[in-house]
Amino acid sequence: MDPECSRLLPALCTVLADPRQPVADDTCLEKLLDWFKTISEAGSSLLLLQENPCLVELLFQVLRPQDLSARVLSFSLRLAGIFAAQEDCFQYLQQGELLPGLFGEAGPVGQAAWTAPTVRSGWIQGLRSLVQHPSALHFLADCGALDTVFSLQGDSSLFVASAAGQLLAHILGLSMRGPAEGLPSLQAPDWPACAQKIVGHLEESLRSTAPPQVTQALNVLTTTFGHCHSPWTRVLWERLGPLVACLLEEDPLPAAHSLVDLLLSVARSPVLSSDCGLWETLAQTLRHLSPTQAGPLALGILKLQDCPQALRAQAFGVLLQPLACVLKAADQAPGPPGLLEGITGDSVTVDTLLSSKSACAGLLCRTLAHLELLQPLPQRPSPWPQAPLLGAAVTILRFCNGSAAPASDVGGRLCALLAGCVRVQRAALDFLGTLSQETGPQELVTQVFSVLLEHLRSPDSSATVLKKAFQATLRWLLSSPKTPGCCDLDPHTQLFLRELLPVVQKRLCSPCWEVRDSGLEFLTQVTRHWGGQAGFRHVLLTSEVPELAEQLLRDPESYVRASAVTAMGQLSSQGLHATAASPEHPGGQQKSLLVELLRILSEDSEGFPRRAVMQVFTQWLRDGHADVTEDTERFVARVLQAASRDLDWEVRAQGLELALVFLAQTLGQPGSHCPYAVAPPQATLRSPPAQALQALCRVRLFEFAFRALFDCDRPVAQKSCDLLLFLRARTVPHSGPQEAGGSPDVVSVEAALQRWRAGEQGPPLGDLEPETVLAVLRSMDLEGLRGALAESSDHVEESPQSLLQDVLAAVGVLGENQADCY
Repeated sequence: MDPECSRLLPALCTVLADPRQPVADDTCLEKLLDWFKTISEAGSSLLLLQENPCLVELLFQVLRPQDLSARVLSFSLRLAGIFAAQEDCFQYLQQGELLPGLFGEAGPVGQAAWTAPTVRSGWIQGLRSLVQHPSALHFLADCGALDTVFSLQGDSSLFVASAAGQLLAHILGLSMRGPAEGLPSLQAPDWPACAQKIVGHLEESLRSTAPPQVTQALNVLTTTFGHCHSPWTRVLWERLGPLVACLLEEDPLPAAHSLVDLLLSVARSPVLSSDCGLWETLAQTLRHLSPTQAGPLALGILKLQDCPQALRAQAFGVLLQPLACVLKAADQAPGPPGLLEGITGDSVTVDTLLSSKSACAGLLCRTLAHLELLQPLPQRPSPWPQAPLLGAAVTILRFCNGSAAPASDVGGRLCALLAGCVRVQRAALDFLGTLSQETGPQELVTQVFSVLLEHLRSPDSSATVLKKAFQATLRWLLSSPKTPGCCDLDPHTQLFLRELLPVVQKRLCSPCWEVRDSGLEFLTQVTRHWGGQAGFRHVLLTSEVPELAEQLLRDPESYVRASAVTAMGQLSSQGLHATAASPEHPGGQQKSLLVELLRILSEDSEGFPRRAVMQVFTQWLRDGHADVTEDTERFVARVLQAASRDLDWEVRAQGLELALVFLAQTLGQPGSHCPYAVAPPQATLRSPPAQALQALCRVRLFEFAFRALFDCDRPVAQKSCDLLLFLRARTVPHSGPQEAGGSPDVVSVEAALQRWRAGEQGPPLGDLEPETVLAVLRSMDLEGLRGALAESSDHVEESPQSLLQDVLAAVGVLGENQADCY
């Protein structure tokens, strides 16, 4: 321990032990515990206590009847556990009967402070830290702490109850570690005392008629089998597995969720996965669970690597039953033989679907979510019933929007329950988007596009449903098959786009800003992927979508303005911005998008649109956009000037990204010195370094980078430092002897840098010469600055010494000038 910390420690312990003193907040105490844990793990806890007896005295204060605050009592219990985790320190603390007084029956358990959840939590955490060695296990068996842990499983605080269950699993695993490794065939009657007591408690809980006790036992076993894969766990399952199986005979089934978690945890264990009895228990459980409860178990079974095919088929059938019910209700066959054969939806599933609006929506949403998770997995069932699943998703969406034709009373009831159900619509649209990864019969694909168009057109579709519909539409558009020998759109897709763009046009005029935003995002993505294809270009330019998107650059909502900036940037990059004398817009006037974006960068009051402008400008520069190449230096200078004044650090950081792109294009193909360099569009012959530096000086790049080097936001300073290091590596080696000399301006530039480092603004640097820049770059310790920026900002402020000083200063033990604000 640092000598200064040792000097401050007695005063800290005095403050903590004094009930009259205002105690530091929980954050300070947590940091103190982290510090003590680090010290203990790095050395000897016993030596730490011997050199700082005030720590032992603090722990003894807990045993004395006084009004210690709950947080200090909790802190002391956890601190004792940290020290006692080392066996020699445990023996040292045992000599003074300290540990029985803290964790035994005579400890805080009988005090008034025990009513505080903080104290009970601290007691459990302290015990968890302590139980790391055989001596601690003997202590547990003798002091009665296990009985307290058992009772805390049912604590009114969920955090305490969960921690108690985790602690029992930890103790069970630790107590079996030694004996099981020495004697792998060790049977349950020969297990250590702690293990036998815990297993006995679990048996009693599993036989209980109280569901909470059953749940507690199942949770402990789930943690045990999930974290321990030793041979002794097979003996544990052989002993407790029959009790778990007996739960299936009860009606209603107790703790169904916890039972599912346990069975999947056991099935994933490499020690138990070959147990045939386990597979039978899983199959039996699937039959006993309700449709709502069975879904998670079925999905978990299908994710297993080694699972009998019959059980996989049963699990997949359970997942598909709700969708089979939906298809039957709409008078559609569940699918070709062999795919959903025999899965027509049992009466229990139908009853669940029709019981209430919430039950129907809940079951369908969970089913769709499970199948969505299963679809991309390599171990998913094969063959995959793509066509029936597409039909089910489309049918569900049509039940929701009222366009389905029910073929039975069940169908009519589903129509009534699902009408306008946003929750189900979102889930079905997500699932439909996932199914786009594979194709299907053309008739079904046509139905997919049709139902998507219905939702996008419908005035009843909510903003979130429209957003999901746009996302699903994009995924299906991008998965559309290409016409052989042609890079253009296939006829079906082109026809769909002709119907879709008027809908997009309408949505860009929506009074709801979220809808306008979703429409712009869709336009951006579809243009990025299809903007180079003649069919899409023709359809887009014959619509009013580009003009409407441009109008939204002045939308009252900042998110919409930002999305409009991105959309217009993409349209302009693809040459889809309306131009004068174009055949689609005869007589149209050329509008300068560049000027409008510069206005937003300089004048918009919100950060999102300005950030979007910087990203567009950076991409334009990278891609060689026509408006940029017309006068690249003037463009870069204007953008950097605006970015340097911006109060948003992300705008300034993006300005450095743009500066880097210009730097790379000016100096040539970047080398390995730049950690995030961007290659120019194509390698060409570049100007000599001196001429290149003149161009960088003309756009005031150095003024921007040098100021950013001392930016109050560290990401900006780090990016500037990397940029200047790259610049120096690319230019300084090329400078001749005459360039290496001093310059009259060097002193003034270095003085300005010192002022900026000190936080002063100061006047601009003015016009710089390349020789001045090279000399300044040589003189700067950029590597040292980069190292300092890489350090956490609290490596000084949150040092142990500073923390101790702050705690003591808060109660007046130290003067204000001796404390650091952390």
